[in-house]
Amino acid sequence: MGDMNKKGAANEAKGAIRETAGKVKGDVGDALDDSSMHAEGRGEQLKGKIQKNFGKAERALDPDTHRDSTDSERNRRE
Repeated sequence: MGDMNKKGAANEAKGAIRETAGKVKGDVGDALDDSSMHAEGRGEQLKGKIQKNFGKAERALDPDTHRDSTDSERNRRE
């Protein structure tokens, strides 16, 4: 697994966690009628979504990822 693939997987996981935590915080802010908490939560949710998508892009750009999938397909055909 290439270095970009590892970093991408880590960013994707951390981003998903951050996105979920932000959604929960925003929902709690809604429930408590706390606009500040709501805004903070939605901001964190957006940051998490960006981080998650950045991780996906890193993984897609890793040359080892493409080589590994090509090697796997070639081995199945042989």
